[in-house]
Amino acid sequence: MSNNNALTPEDVARYLRANPDFFQKDESLLSELTLPHPSGEAVSLVERQIQVLRDRNNHMLKRHHLLLDNARENDRLFDKSKRLVLSLLEARDLDDLIDALYFSFSKEFKIEFYRLILFGNPQSIQTSAARVENIHKAKDILGKRLSASRAVIGGVNLKERDFLFDNDADRIGSAAFSVLSHGKTFGILAIGNHDENYYQSSMGTLFLSYITEILNRLLPRFI
Repeated sequence: MSNNNALTPEDVARYLRANPDFFQKDESLLSELTLPHPSGEAVSLVERQIQVLRDRNNHMLKRHHLLLDNARENDRLFDKSKRLVLSLLEARDLDDLIDALYFSFSKEFKIEFYRLILFGNPQSIQTSAARVENIHKAKDILGKRLSASRAVIGGVNLKERDFLFDNDADRIGSAAFSVLSHGKTFGILAIGNHDENYYQSSMGTLFLSYITEILNRLLPRFI
């Protein structure tokens, strides 16, 4: 309490917190207390408490629905990822594997632009589904990015987009790519979107990294 013995709002608040059953001892006070309402009308303390509880309940319901929606979306992502992995495991040759990858990216995950680039000699890698490039050309354009251990999200410049997406480069607003490597670097997996904010540096890399790890194990047997 203050030095002049006058109660301050803080004093009252501290007392009520320490004595939450205060109004049970003197319920008549509840009918006398009024609080301002956003509508401009005064409401009793009981009415205000009911409104606060109702607002909290609505907030909890919204959070509950959000958690349920996230859980359903995670289930859908898991199912799509599982179908993709099984299709990749069942591939009989390189083109079969790439067709399965591209089908899933396009139809299941709705990825707008995607490229699988393999490093090597076009005569030694027989495929019509992926692009085959010289690794030295990739190093000249991508530089240190080619040795990145994690997926590169956002920040892809025009020269890099031209290399990654060839004829679709002008349509790419944002992109992400990961380096394929198993013992040695043998390719790049790239995905893109027309929206310049779709792939950003703050975006998670879990999906792209996951698919990359699978391709790192499966692709070498076909190339």
